[in-house]
Amino acid sequence: MRHQRVMKKFGRSMEHRKMLMRSLVSNLILAESIKTTLPKAKEARKDADKMVTIAKKDTLAARRLAASRLVSPEAVQKLFAKIAPAMKERQGGYTRIVKLGTRKGDGAEMCVLAWVTAAEAAPAKEEPAKEVK
Repeated sequence: MRHQRVMKKFGRSMEHRKMLMRSLVSNLILAESIKTTLPKAKEARKDADKMVTIAKKDTLAARRLAASRLVSPEAVQKLFAKIAPAMKERQGGYTRIVKLGTRKGDGAEMCVLAWVTAAEAAPAKEEPAKEVK
């Protein structure tokens, strides 16, 4: 019995699940938003929030820990250079899940997993200034 087990299995082996979450978090860091199924997004959100908490310390040990948990070195670089400084003032809740509805093929509930500050920090499109003659 799986008493008090929190992680979902997704019908995969432990190694496959672990790599799936590592890949989702790395792609979230690199692309700043990903489209996936709702259960996968809920599990990836936990790992993504933990990665930001680690990155906010900005020490060598934190970089090595993040590098061991992420797939690519580019993701580690972007996490420490761009994402963690943007989240410096927040105490938690670094990601947002927006539901998109069901997928046509199998009826899986789809969503977008994105960083909270990406939407807030994105500048509004400004109208180009018209010259008056």
